[in-house]
Amino acid sequence: MKKPALPLAAFIFSLVLPGLTVAATVVPNEVQLPGTQPSEVGNLESPDRCGNCHAGYNNASTAAAGNGEPQDEPWTGWAGAGMANAGRDPVFWATMAIAEQDFDGAGDLCLRCHSTGGWYGGRSTPTDGSGLATSDSNGVDCDTCHLMTNPDNSEHPGVMTSPYIANCSNDPNVPDKSCESSTDGFYGSGMLSLSADSAKLGPYLDATARHQFNRSKFHRDADFCGSCHDVSNSVVGDLAPGNGAQPGAPHVVSSQDANGGSPKLGGPVEEKAAFNNPPFAYGIVERTFSEYKSSALPTTPVSGFTNLPADLQVPGGSLERTYQAALMAGTGGNYEDGAARYFSCQSCHMRPTNSAGADKNDARIRPDLPGHDHTGGNYWLADMIKYQDSNGQLRLGGNVSTGQSAAIELGQLRALEHLQQAASLAVEGNLLKVVNLTGHKLITGYPEGRRMWLNIKWYDAADVLLREDGAYGPLFDDEGAPVMVENPAGGPDVQVESILDLHDSYTRIYEAQYAITSDWAATLLATGTPPTLALSYDRLTGEEGYTLGELAAQPDGSYHETFHFALNNFVASDNRIPPYGMRYEEARKRNVLPVPADQYGNPGTGENYNYWDQLDLDAMKPENAVAAEITLLYQGTTWEYIQFLEEANNGTNPAEEGNAFLGDEGENMLEAWINADVPVAMEVAGDRKMVPPVVMATASWINSAIAHTVGGTVSGLLGSGLVLQNNSGDDLAINSNGDFTFDTPLADGSDYDVTVLTQPANPSQLCSVSEGSGIIHGADIGEIGVTCISEVNLIFGDGFEAAK
Repeated sequence: MKKPALPLAAFIFSLVLPGLTVAATVVPNEVQLPGTQPSEVGNLESPDRCGNCHAGYNNASTAAAGNGEPQDEPWTGWAGAGMANAGRDPVFWATMAIAEQDFDGAGDLCLRCHSTGGWYGGRSTPTDGSGLATSDSNGVDCDTCHLMTNPDNSEHPGVMTSPYIANCSNDPNVPDKSCESSTDGFYGSGMLSLSADSAKLGPYLDATARHQFNRSKFHRDADFCGSCHDVSNSVVGDLAPGNGAQPGAPHVVSSQDANGGSPKLGGPVEEKAAFNNPPFAYGIVERTFSEYKSSALPTTPVSGFTNLPADLQVPGGSLERTYQAALMAGTGGNYEDGAARYFSCQSCHMRPTNSAGADKNDARIRPDLPGHDHTGGNYWLADMIKYQDSNGQLRLGGNVSTGQSAAIELGQLRALEHLQQAASLAVEGNLLKVVNLTGHKLITGYPEGRRMWLNIKWYDAADVLLREDGAYGPLFDDEGAPVMVENPAGGPDVQVESILDLHDSYTRIYEAQYAITSDWAATLLATGTPPTLALSYDRLTGEEGYTLGELAAQPDGSYHETFHFALNNFVASDNRIPPYGMRYEEARKRNVLPVPADQYGNPGTGENYNYWDQLDLDAMKPENAVAAEITLLYQGTTWEYIQFLEEANNGTNPAEEGNAFLGDEGENMLEAWINADVPVAMEVAGDRKMVPPVVMATASWINSAIAHTVGGTVSGLLGSGLVLQNNSGDDLAINSNGDFTFDTPLADGSDYDVTVLTQPANPSQLCSVSEGSGIIHGADIGEIGVTCISEVNLIFGDGFEAAK
């Protein structure tokens, strides 16, 4: 039977008194969060001032000397990443437009992180962003980070006034906080505690800065990054059934507790979920930080990299790259000053560089300068910004400078590198293993419009393609007609691109899907949300697929997946790959369990999830398949999400529930998505538009029934450093004499060509290959010979030694 909506007496009474506005000029209590509040600090300087000293000094000469590239400069690294451009981000504006429609005032949740200078400067109201200044486009600016203090008050004091205390301390105004310890801070959703002092905070005692500075241990702590990278919806956290937490998670203290089970819209902040619980407890939006905190990496020192499981030590992988960068400090992986370095947000996303931190003559070149990389997997942002800037469509931050444009392009390349370091594919027999090499779920971050999947092309013995799983390209409808959309830039309609079959049983897509439950839908209807609100759209026709009223009429336990992030209160599915050592109990507490929770090893109390996924290729293969090409793909912004942002936007007319400031952002985002070229992405249908996917990793499979190995014997090797190749790939390091076998088997009839990629270096020798090439004829190859001799033994016929 249908479960009734939550009791609404107090809920409705509080709703109707203030009335509704197009954009809130007073931030609703459900949206307010603890921490330093707008206009409480006035010491934030423009990032342009920081660039006067922290940019413009590294060049080709310093790079050639190993003393820093331009992107190693703090300002240049920052300026090219998503943090610096969060106020320009077109998808942010298009998404916030829908959030403001769904809950008047919700935009303040977005603005506090996407324009920190504007938010702390008191310009975040109206909550649609129309009050921001041109200078507020710099997203998370320099001073916001370098004035951040630990909200647990364990080090430098920050400005926090009761009841806006972002920690678990005993506050008489908020006496019922749900905390494990009174010393815990609140880390998430941009609940920052900023210093009112003029000194910049950072990790060094010995800086030669021209401004005041103080050392801050917090800036090396992963909790620092967690301050923004757990994102929670405080509206859903307080008002929705279940508080937007996963089933089985700890109880959330909210206005429902204070009002007999009824959520109280407009009630005092002291009752609200955001003031009574850590951010991870309620209103799931993204949980990158909690994914990391649930893993084994916070307690794994970088110096212990070689003790990690072998499949996490993949050369070029994220953890290995972090380890190699940390070794530059000369302390075995720890910080230069001897402090222990653990695998953390900073160790991967601010890897140490060998560079000066400023342009002053007395600024020493540090072997452990934190690179202000700050990129994740956003490989397309640069091109969307450039497109909208060139067309005068950037909602904020237009006329991007030449220096920042160059920095953005460097940031795009770093984002691509992070994606290609994030995972490995390994084929052992007929099993494919997808390994997460990061410190969070694979993939992570804001889930809407992001997906990773396996593209597998199956071939027969004649190399004819039999089937393609996870195929991506131009879409066709059920009748075979192309799916076309009007190009807002003008000209002919264009055919959109996506994964061709989202529901194919052979296609493995890694993503999280959020939803609205039927009981929450009923509650929203009672508050005045229209029953005609479209929750989803048909990706082929654009027709509304389901409405809020239809969902509210469904039985208890029903839900519908939707991109309305300001209203979603339920995780319908989440099959993203957990990080190494993710503990079941910690993941349950922090609302980061896979959904369903029995995936990846189905652990229980005291046990860990697997950090890999495994597929049986033999069970998946089509008839007569003898080989397969396997590609792991990632797409940052899908057609389905872009379609939603455009279709769900009510336009610019307030009389039609539109917003004059944000009403064009869905169409502007669609235009950029259709027309902007993304050069680092795959070519699809002759171009790189519509944010095509990028390749993260590749592998190949040969049917074990017809596959044959290639190998032989090494003799005369005295030391290490020898690396062999087969067919210009499949690198194999050799450290001793004896038999060797390449990892990748080859099908019958295949060519093989074994060569020396790297000669031994310790001691120096020359190795040569005999019987190293040919064609496989129904048997393994094992007679290849590799003979190594010392260089001093090479004597030419004229009696002279060969040059060493």
